[in-house]
Amino acid sequence: MKQTPTSSRVSRRLIPSARIVLGALAFIAAVLLVLPVIALGARAPWSDALARLFRPGTLDALRLSLVVSTASVVLSLALGFPIAWVLARCTFPGRRILRTLVLLPMVFPPVVGGVALLAAFGSHGICGSTMQSLGIRLPFTTAGAIVAATFVSCPFMILSLESGLQSIDRRLEDAAATLGASDWMILRRIVVRGLGPALRAGIALTWARALGEFGATITFAGSHPGRTRTLPLAVYELINVDVGDAILLGVLLVAFAAAVLLALSGKVLLR
Repeated sequence: MKQTPTSSRVSRRLIPSARIVLGALAFIAAVLLVLPVIALGARAPWSDALARLFRPGTLDALRLSLVVSTASVVLSLALGFPIAWVLARCTFPGRRILRTLVLLPMVFPPVVGGVALLAAFGSHGICGSTMQSLGIRLPFTTAGAIVAATFVSCPFMILSLESGLQSIDRRLEDAAATLGASDWMILRRIVVRGLGPALRAGIALTWARALGEFGATITFAGSHPGRTRTLPLAVYELINVDVGDAILLGVLLVAFAAAVLLALSGKVLLR
């Protein structure tokens, strides 16, 4: 059906107007999202930033954050890979329910995640008394902070690995099996190599989420200097004591997050 001159003129008028509206909305959205980050950097006490960052309490929080986030990545990989394998390669009743349950901590309100951990592993939790009888205590310890960070960050590892496993050509595995390769050799030579980009993305996302974890950690592990007070908790404690220190630590966390996003938009995902 031919377009009439009138309808053609209307469409030419509507398209630029739609672009103007969308451009204006995009500008407003960018300002709302970017302005707080810029303000954070503008308000940071750069003149004595190094002296503030090298204070003992700040260094302890930074060290603890790196320990907790790195340990969380290792645990998430050890726990997440088998789950991702089952979700990507197996069909069984309740698969969708299992997937929903293991990914649920990703959308939990953080404090609820901490309460759930207390209900499971606290002194009066489902497993708490048994664990204490074995000499294992998680609440208000560094191990508890690692468990809290793993609980909320592991779903990111599962999602990344599940997507990577689904993208691997199963015919390569079948061909290797036909040629006599063992299951472990197929896993090592084909699956793990094929998971490279997804694995790097999962590690980056898991590490960033664990580094910024706050709600579940403060609820389950508390905020004890040198033991459970990570960088986000230190920011919370400092906001009423020294705003400059709090802002500077916030800038540090933003810098870590920005580095992860730049990596994800570059070599990690574009290989």
